[in-house]
Amino acid sequence: MAGLRTLVAGLWFLAVLRLGAAADARVVGVDGRRAIASTGEDFVCATLDWWPPEKCDYGTCSWGRASLLNLDLSNKILLNAIRAFSPLVLRLGGSLQDKVVYGTADHGGPCAPFAKSESEMFGFTQGCLPMRRWDDLNAFFQKSGAKIVFGLNALNGRVPLQGGAMGGAWNISNAASLIRYTAGKGYKIHGWELGNELSGSGVGTKVGVAQYVKDAIALKTTVDSVYRGSPEKPLVLAPGGFFDAAWYSELIAKTKPSTLNVVTHHIYNLGAGVDTHLVERILDPAALDGMASPFRDLQGLLRAAGTSAVAWVGESGGAYNSGHHLVTDAFVFSFWFLDQLGMSAKFDTKSYCRQSFIGGNYGLLNTTTFQPNPDYYSALLWHRLMGTKVLEARFTGTNMVRAYAHCAKHAPGITLLLINLHRNATNHVTVASSGGAHAGAARRHGPRFGQAAGAAREEYHLTPEGGDIQSQVMMLNGRALVTGADGSIPRMEPVKVDAARHVAVAPRSIVFVHMPHFHAPACG
Repeated sequence: MAGLRTLVAGLWFLAVLRLGAAADARVVGVDGRRAIASTGEDFVCATLDWWPPEKCDYGTCSWGRASLLNLDLSNKILLNAIRAFSPLVLRLGGSLQDKVVYGTADHGGPCAPFAKSESEMFGFTQGCLPMRRWDDLNAFFQKSGAKIVFGLNALNGRVPLQGGAMGGAWNISNAASLIRYTAGKGYKIHGWELGNELSGSGVGTKVGVAQYVKDAIALKTTVDSVYRGSPEKPLVLAPGGFFDAAWYSELIAKTKPSTLNVVTHHIYNLGAGVDTHLVERILDPAALDGMASPFRDLQGLLRAAGTSAVAWVGESGGAYNSGHHLVTDAFVFSFWFLDQLGMSAKFDTKSYCRQSFIGGNYGLLNTTTFQPNPDYYSALLWHRLMGTKVLEARFTGTNMVRAYAHCAKHAPGITLLLINLHRNATNHVTVASSGGAHAGAARRHGPRFGQAAGAAREEYHLTPEGGDIQSQVMMLNGRALVTGADGSIPRMEPVKVDAARHVAVAPRSIVFVHMPHFHAPACG
């Protein structure tokens, strides 16, 4: 039956490419002379959260046992899914991180878990991370090859103020004891991040920027002290909140040039998970275009300040309050997710952390079965194919196709990402060099300028099973992507195509195109 399903799906895929309502041939111009921006080598990142099973939104409890405190670390799919990235950056944090204490030797009292309490911020009491669980997590991280960013409790020791803010200095003692314990055990930490969503007007509560600057300096001092003499000093990140231009501007100005290594911000630009219009917004090119401002504005602040700090998206689930089942965990969400990756990269974002790796309705893995959702495969293909140098790509003829180009990752040439939002039009796309003399040569020698005679390219066509964009099954070149019986991640093989042919982008599909012979001096 599985073989028949694969055959039928493959025939459907071919039929879509051949018989879809074909639009006129379109051109995407790629300027390979210079990079317009750059990402970090580990651009794709994901999060693990603290939410207990009792976390519910709009009457739905979607977190299960996906918390850092109860996640099944023996699950083979979980291990293989992280290993496939070699490596994957995991940011540990979320709303409850500022209510976590660490059960180190200097922690007084029992190390109690979170408990449901409607009178408490976010509906839960303070919770505790036992050191035995921290040991288990680090053993798993080492086995999986993950690179860990840990979000610290930035509310410890503060006092409530009028207006919902928190005042007073951060009591760093418990965090410092965790940092010392971690370093003493030899656990590798990629970065320590201060706080979660306390910037600007905050979520739940907020901290003034002047005090936050002092606390960030205290964290930097502690990290420098604990890791003195270490060949690999962890990054210091802050503030892990929603972008507020005035608040962020002051933070950056007062921590330059090198207190902070990374300035992090969060993205939930589709609205509430309960919204019934999420799919329409995801498929609306004007709505997608309107999501660029925080990337652009933060890039501008960092450039103007003369700081060495770089920008990360530290958490992004698109739709807040755990997302929306059959939207944020379905094929349609890859339109938004990959567009976000492409868009943020153009503004020098160095890492983009997806909320979540597992948990809620926006996990890259299914919370119950651990099977990868479609966005997992989208993220993995990006990680493997898109290099750090970002190129200008301009698509002409329709705004329903989104185009992004990077130098290929650890390979010659370029990788092009094409996203077709159109319901029923197959777009036949020609790739041309653009800019300066290259554009002139393209006009003289045809739109495939830069392609060697007889050259081939590699294409990865992503479509939903049965053409249903709310399917949770991702098809690659007409074959369903499913894990093996041993929990192994499926191979993702391209189809090889004559470089002289158009790229056929089926309706509501996504295509990665590796063009090894495309002439791009920036990628030399």
